[in-house]
Amino acid sequence: MSDQIRVLIVDDIAETRDHLSKLLGFEKDIEVVGAAASGAEALEMAAKLHPDVVLMDINMPEMDGIATTELLTSRVPMAAVVMMSVQGEADYLRRSMLAGAREFLVKPFSSDELTASLRQVHAREREKIGRISAPAADLRGGADAREPGRVVAVFSPKGGVGRTTIAVNVAVAAAMEPGRDVVLVDGSFQFGDVGVLLNLNPRSKSIADLVPELDGGGDLVSLDTFVITHSTGAKVLLAPPSPEMAELVTPQAVRRILDVLRSTSDLVIVDCAATFNDSTLAILDTADVILTVLTLEITSIKNMRLFLEVAEQLGYPPDRVELVLNRSDSALGIRVADVEHSIGRKVDHTVVSDGRSVVYALNRGVPFFVSNREAQVSQDILRLARALLGASEGAPSEARKPASRKSLFAWR
Repeated sequence: MSDQIRVLIVDDIAETRDHLSKLLGFEKDIEVVGAAASGAEALEMAAKLHPDVVLMDINMPEMDGIATTELLTSRVPMAAVVMMSVQGEADYLRRSMLAGAREFLVKPFSSDELTASLRQVHAREREKIGRISAPAADLRGGADAREPGRVVAVFSPKGGVGRTTIAVNVAVAAAMEPGRDVVLVDGSFQFGDVGVLLNLNPRSKSIADLVPELDGGGDLVSLDTFVITHSTGAKVLLAPPSPEMAELVTPQAVRRILDVLRSTSDLVIVDCAATFNDSTLAILDTADVILTVLTLEITSIKNMRLFLEVAEQLGYPPDRVELVLNRSDSALGIRVADVEHSIGRKVDHTVVSDGRSVVYALNRGVPFFVSNREAQVSQDILRLARALLGASEGAPSEARKPASRKSLFAWR
């Protein structure tokens, strides 16, 4: 059947190959097209069988799963790799994703976990192929043919509240939803950390590379050559590699870039700096939603109250600003009700604290939503991502215009 998911199983243990084959044999939409006992055999079989998904064991003699995946993604790029391992350490996950794997399963896993992963990976890859193979004319006309997506600015008036961590993981969670085109923009142009959290090459192209295009009056129909596609499917536009280059990114350039990304994506997540400057205000002006992060700390609450006053001065409608309470279950003597009473409005979203999972993931350049998807903190992130995606369907908000509002600073 043409709609079946063709799977190649790669494992050096015969009993495991047989067990997985029998397990997948019960699924009507999945067909096991072959089973390989080594990395070399997997490369040979994949070239002949053209599977949709390769179920790859990470620990194999001679050529392990990571080395095999690196070769496979270049020789048979249409085959998506789901890595299997008895070791769930984040380092294995990071190395697998860098090699090109699309999913990571820790043994032992259930039948439901296995089949759900295969179906989800296949759906994402099929959607990606559909976008790549679209006629160039359709891509050029995409801004007119499709409804605009949403620009979400993730902001906090105080540093250290987990703003970048939330922005990165929300973007990854949204990108891993089938059929979604998500872009993550590092809007902290001087000291951006998005690339570090995703383990991306800091010397890769950044938003600063767009400046010559803008200065030359080029038509930014597509920004694909300036973004990096993460292994999760999220597209990333990095901050400049050095602080002094931040001056190249003008507010006018920021607005223009975000407008183009809105026209070609379902969701644009922008991680803003925790300061008020012209570039940050340009992002907030353009955003359809300002996702503002605070924690159960008196300084964070005080700064949030001040920001809400500033937002009112800027003319932002109250429903445009959504509050995210991070580490909402922290036992610090301050209750959520106290926060809401102090700032004069309800908290829209909450994310629990999970220092072990979050810090462990941060230090290894792997989003915790990927490394520990079943954790409560990941479920909170997924719920937030789906809320943003759901709100973008049907009747997208109009592009925000900075005109006809009060000016916060004299030089604006």
